[in-house]
Amino acid sequence: MKKSALILALILTTVIMAQNEEKLPYYQIPEYPQTYTAGTVAARMVDGLGFRYYWATEGLRQEDLNYKPSESGRTSAETIDHLLGLSNFLLNALSEEKRDENQKEFTFEEKRKQTLLNIKEASEILKATKDLSEFDNERFPFWNLINGPIADALWHCGQVVMLRRASGNPFNSRVSVFSGKL
Repeated sequence: MKKSALILALILTTVIMAQNEEKLPYYQIPEYPQTYTAGTVAARMVDGLGFRYYWATEGLRQEDLNYKPSESGRTSAETIDHLLGLSNFLLNALSEEKRDENQKEFTFEEKRKQTLLNIKEASEILKATKDLSEFDNERFPFWNLINGPIADALWHCGQVVMLRRASGNPFNSRVSVFSGKL
């Protein structure tokens, strides 16, 4: 009887704790929009980034974060800092509200969450946009956001995957970047 009560208590505790965990975006790529517009296509590129980032960083251990392939290379943690900065830059270029780009004191989990939330917000802004030229400014046109922070972030997600593989913690082989699902 005591054993049954203990097992039931453990199950209930696990279920309650799982329900209280905050769900991060991009476990799966969102459903695609019904129409093709400049904004929905750009948003889908950003959603692809979010999905790749989610799985590139899912389950990273401290030893993965500290891994550095060479003296001149970045650690995974430094690459994740850079990805957070790229997501801040992208969101700041798309939004009137400016984000604080000095988040070095965040934990890895906080950086991961903030990066995913930034990517999600950027996607939502883009989905609601019909004319991407509204994001052109005196410094650069929207085109530079595609070949700049978006493409750079995709590049660095691949680096995180490569670094985690090299540190003995490979990317989940069940993730399909084609379908956007596990």
